[in-house]
Amino acid sequence: MFGDMMGMMNKIKETQKKVEETKERLKTVLLDEKSADDLLKVTITASREIKNIEIADELLEDKEQLEDYLVLTLNKAIARATEVNEAELAAVAKEGMPDIPGMNDMLNG
Repeated sequence: MFGDMMGMMNKIKETQKKVEETKERLKTVLLDEKSADDLLKVTITASREIKNIEIADELLEDKEQLEDYLVLTLNKAIARATEVNEAELAAVAKEGMPDIPGMNDMLNG
């Protein structure tokens, strides 16, 4: 039993390391999100850091419209980055889970 416990602790430490490595990698994963008409483009990392915003000249003529576009497109970009981030981290965490009888049923059920 003690050997099992040590093995489990090592597996948890290994998983924590993989999670940290994944978090670092997600900082380099770039996602592009556009407005429906392509007048605004946002580039964001999977760790939800805005890297670039491209604005079509015609949007610069209407401050209120530009603000609306920014809110909508940034929110879409953040939501998409969050999905990618959570999926990647969940996959690493699940992969590193020790085999505990019945645990998979709890996680999947």
